[in-house]
Amino acid sequence: MAEVIAGFEIPRTTAVAEATRHIQETTGPLIYHHSRRVFLFGLIHARRLGVEPDPELLYLAAMFHDAGLVTPYSDLQQRFEVDGADHARRFLLDRGFPAAAAETVWTAIALHTTPGIPDRMGPEIATTYLGVLTDVLGLGLDGLDTDQLAEILAVHPRGDFKNEFLRTTVDGLKNRPETTIGTVNSDYLEHFVPGFQRVTTVERIVGSPWPS
Repeated sequence: MAEVIAGFEIPRTTAVAEATRHIQETTGPLIYHHSRRVFLFGLIHARRLGVEPDPELLYLAAMFHDAGLVTPYSDLQQRFEVDGADHARRFLLDRGFPAAAAETVWTAIALHTTPGIPDRMGPEIATTYLGVLTDVLGLGLDGLDTDQLAEILAVHPRGDFKNEFLRTTVDGLKNRPETTIGTVNSDYLEHFVPGFQRVTTVERIVGSPWPS
């Protein structure tokens, strides 16, 4: 039987079922509910924009987009977005998805915290990003249908999302602070981690080995 939330059907594929189970088991309720809301909000943005993302790829991008915060998928010191994106790409390729589909999901996840770029790209990439902005920053919240929003939140409640999301993000970044340089992620550490000081681009240019 199809799972329908606020008029949107959750894709019924093996990959979707496996990804859902994986995220539930490896992350916890905060990221699971957040990720599902991102998918649903992404579909709302798609309808508003008149674009048609592949629902399965959008779902997989949404489910894995924050997985790198809590489950390190590699020994590399890299941005959490890239960590999650690398794992999602392997997940798709291991299940026989075309390379182009895997790259689309990789890009959607890798760029989901990069302002001004993903919303100008393909529909899966753009709507993942916009779904994140709605759930985290409230983008377009005042324009959402109230009944539709209520149904989404009944199935995937926010709880104390703001504070829990901030704590989870800081916990996922504090042991790799150098990966936040030049990204919005340094905001979290600068605000919450005593003694952390971001390295600005100006400092990096002035301190470069070039004599002038």
